[in-house]
Amino acid sequence: MFDLKKKIAVITGAGSGIGKAIAELFAARNATVVLLDLKADAAEETQNNIQSKGGAATVLRCNVSDQQEVVAAFQQIIAQHQRVDILVNSAGISHIGRLETTAEKDFDRIFSVNVKGVYNAMYAAIPQMKKQGGGVILNLASVAASLGLADRFAYSMSKGAVLSMTLSVAKDYIGENIRCNCISPARVHTAFLDGFLKANYPGKEEEMFQKLSKTQPIGRMGTPSEIAGLALYLCSDEAAFVTGCDYPIDGGFMKLNT
Repeated sequence: MFDLKKKIAVITGAGSGIGKAIAELFAARNATVVLLDLKADAAEETQNNIQSKGGAATVLRCNVSDQQEVVAAFQQIIAQHQRVDILVNSAGISHIGRLETTAEKDFDRIFSVNVKGVYNAMYAAIPQMKKQGGGVILNLASVAASLGLADRFAYSMSKGAVLSMTLSVAKDYIGENIRCNCISPARVHTAFLDGFLKANYPGKEEEMFQKLSKTQPIGRMGTPSEIAGLALYLCSDEAAFVTGCDYPIDGGFMKLNT
């Protein structure tokens, strides 16, 4: 089960965190993975990890907020592989602040990566998926898309948009055999999170880490590999009956907090 042999999987934000874990797991399940990331050196590290285990991976430096760059990247992918079977939109950035403390430049920055970046990748991938008779899209949303979280105005806005775009694409392209779902993680322990805590809570990193961990009823943060496991299912043929769904993976955060 969950064999991705002969599948071409494009993963944005594949240089770190959840995107990296998804890329490595997909490659281990025999997919040929194309790693898109603004930081080519980070994506190359993922590529090296995959290739050292016998997997197939290539790297394309790409700014997902730039439509011309994204379209050009997909043109290159299609020219090389003739297919795009799977698209995983994992690239994303975060922000702390309520509406009145969110500067316009920060709002625009979050929108350009988290919303426009997902749009750009789907915009570039869907024509090829239609041409080849189908495909799978998986977007990384967040529990912030469905819950009111304090001081996460712009981030919540962006992930709410990801959820809505997922449903729209699933509806519009169901007749063309394109499945589209999203995953909504709660807090996941990544290097990004460590850097986020260091930048925003200097001297209180461990205190904040424990506080954030305990907001999840399961008592800890998730791991990138746990998110990747769900991504593998949703992008595999075993999930052929699943589309237009948002999957919380949150240690009970959405349903068990009282």
